[in-house]
Amino acid sequence: MTRPRHGSRLTAFAAALVLAGSAAQAAEPIKLGVLEDQSGDFALATIGKVHGIQLATDEINAAGGIAGRKLELVIYDTQSDNTRYQEFMRRVLQRDKVAAVFAGFSSASREAYRPIVDQLDGFAFYNNQYEGGVCDGHMVVTGAVPEQQFSTLIPWMMEKFGKRVYTIAADYNFGQISAEWVRNIVKENGGEMVGEEFIPLGVSQFSQTIQNIQKAKPDILMTLLVGTAQASYYEQAAAANLKVPMGSSVNVGQGYEHKRFKPPSLANMYVTTNYIEEVDTPESKAFLAKWKAKFPNEPYVNQEAENSYHAVYLYKQMVERANGSTKRADLRKVIATGDVCVDAPEGKVCIDPKSQHVSHTIYLAKVDEKHDISFPKTWTDIKPYWLGQAGCDLTKKDPMAQYTPSNPPKP
Repeated sequence: MTRPRHGSRLTAFAAALVLAGSAAQAAEPIKLGVLEDQSGDFALATIGKVHGIQLATDEINAAGGIAGRKLELVIYDTQSDNTRYQEFMRRVLQRDKVAAVFAGFSSASREAYRPIVDQLDGFAFYNNQYEGGVCDGHMVVTGAVPEQQFSTLIPWMMEKFGKRVYTIAADYNFGQISAEWVRNIVKENGGEMVGEEFIPLGVSQFSQTIQNIQKAKPDILMTLLVGTAQASYYEQAAAANLKVPMGSSVNVGQGYEHKRFKPPSLANMYVTTNYIEEVDTPESKAFLAKWKAKFPNEPYVNQEAENSYHAVYLYKQMVERANGSTKRADLRKVIATGDVCVDAPEGKVCIDPKSQHVSHTIYLAKVDEKHDISFPKTWTDIKPYWLGQAGCDLTKKDPMAQYTPSNPPKP
């Protein structure tokens, strides 16, 4: 009679240990890595990304966390240095054991760390507007892409101002591939490219470029300039009385040049962006109120800040629908259902299961002579369709590659 009682006690003790272990595991925080430029050439546009993640994390933790677990942020300053992205990506995945990473401003930084994420089977969010084309199951992209920004902006501007187009772009993969998109869309809409220049990132003197533009006499100037050095173009162009209507996918929405530079240097600039703080909706106003309460000294809330904020909520939904699992394979199964959506400050956003990019509301922002913003047009629910149409389908295979219009996925 004593043996069964002893066995029952052992069984009960073992069960208690299992329950205690499960409770302890459930109580462990979910670690999220944050690799963003808090110093260096891009910091002006990216500190808000860190703040957006912090704001969302505080809200989620105050509401009980994700599946009963709090979020814990592991933050590193990448200092606009691609080598640091590689170093810190290995560190957060191997040493810090984060469940997911929110990382990168420039496309060069993304392509520096992306092979490491692939190799170590990590899961990363790229919360930035970019040139498009990344088909990689280890990545979720919440920033806008060319078919959302250029396919709306360029035809609208060509109809309004004329069909002669000149492009100046940063001389790295973002600028080069974005310029390819511009060329294609201009051609498709019966326009003519009358000039194209690629500017190294450190360049801050643009007298020759301005002379080239004046000589070409374009109807539209597409400006795809990046970083603090290249931003000096606008005041120099204004001083030279260059008044060609400008179109951009990055200016204003990232570096808030209309706030930083004296009017009228950004006058007649048209930008397609999924969010800027001037968006005048109840959702945007409520978001800004929360933001300013937490970060009262924030100079501007840009599209990357908003992308980073709602990315944390997309991640929350994935984990909850995966029954609390943070494994990449389980989260991808949730994404594959095609209905991972959240109500973001810009409007509803959803993850496309084929490309793991996000749909957006696209606002056409116009900068006037006083640098005030108006919105001549808004496009709702613009999907990231190009990759899926071109042959990327992450629900079936994962090439872990980046494609361009001239180098689409192979059938």
